[in-house]
Amino acid sequence: MEKPLMIALDFDNLSSVTDFLDAFPDPSQLTVKVGMELFYQAGPAIIADMKKRGCQIFLDLKLFDIPNTVKQAMVQIGQLGVNYVTVHSLGGSAMLSAAKAGLAEGSAASNQPVPALLAVTELTSISDDVLKNEQHAALPMQEQVLALATMANQAGCDGVICSALELKTLRQHLQPDFLCVVPGIRMKADQSGDQVRVASPDQAAKDGASAIVVGRPITKAADPVAAWHRYQATWQNN
Repeated sequence: MEKPLMIALDFDNLSSVTDFLDAFPDPSQLTVKVGMELFYQAGPAIIADMKKRGCQIFLDLKLFDIPNTVKQAMVQIGQLGVNYVTVHSLGGSAMLSAAKAGLAEGSAASNQPVPALLAVTELTSISDDVLKNEQHAALPMQEQVLALATMANQAGCDGVICSALELKTLRQHLQPDFLCVVPGIRMKADQSGDQVRVASPDQAAKDGASAIVVGRPITKAADPVAAWHRYQATWQNN
């Protein structure tokens, strides 16, 4: 799909994931996000299951360590056959370049396509106050995210994770094919939960998002399939 809607599988066990995906008539239409909670519980087996179902897979482990450690971890991840992976841009350009090299090495070893490498800029739970008074960043949020995205681009990343509030700024300064993947997506009627910088799917589409990530508004809905269709319609038609 040209504009993926990535479902964050915020479950703590494989059985709940199976029940959720079994409700969808054609899971091959889905792009799913496997985060730390699920991957640390189920391990690579969850990736194998998603691949059997035909899902596109976003493995969101947000690696953040010294360059060599991240590279060797990415060698392993590159062999799994996922479509997207994440690192923290705050790890610096050397770490990002090492991540890219590790992915290429691992993918080649298992004859898999190289996943898109996405650098996390600032988490959507980070407010301007936290950025200034806890992270002690010298730049305001818009400039901070742009600086991190520019560095990630120069280091060979394929895109970034950012909030919808920074999309317009990024699109003004980065090439059109640089991916901007946006979490914190909620319909206006849905609660924001623990995320601060949120937006609706139609607003993210209009401002230039390449993909959006939706979790609990779909996974915790009374009818997850209907909720997915509702978000899809709003996202794809703008």
